[in-house]
Amino acid sequence: MSTQKSMTFGERVIDSLGDFAEALECGENIPQKFSCRKVVLDLSPTPYSSELVVETRKVLQASQAVFASFLGVATRTVSSWEQGIREPDKLACRFMDEIRNDPEHWKKRLKELIRPKSHGSRPETSAT
Repeated sequence: MSTQKSMTFGERVIDSLGDFAEALECGENIPQKFSCRKVVLDLSPTPYSSELVVETRKVLQASQAVFASFLGVATRTVSSWEQGIREPDKLACRFMDEIRNDPEHWKKRLKELIRPKSHGSRPETSAT
C-alpha cells in the first residue's frame, strides 16, 4: 500500500480496493483483515390512525390537497385516511414518520416547492 497521506481520496479508494482484491485472490480471511459491518435498519412504519394523519398534516401547516400532492397521493386518499375510512399504506406511513422525525426540514422543503399558481390551473396545490 502507498503512503495514504499523500494520496487523493480517489487514489486511496483504488489502492484499498486493490488490497481487497489481492486478499480475495489469496484466500485471506476478509472479516479478520478488513472492517466488515452488517447494518440493519428498523424501517417498520408507525401505524397511522386518522388523528395521527391529521396531526402530521398540521405539522406541515398544509391543506389536504397540498399534503396529498406532497405525499404523491390523491386528495380523496388523504381525506379517507383522516376520516378513518382507509389506512395509509406502508410507504405513506414511512414518509409521514420522516416528516414527524424532522418537521422543520420538511416544512422548509415544502416551502421550497411552492410555485405561483398560474391562471386556469386547478387549486390542488394551494397552501392554507
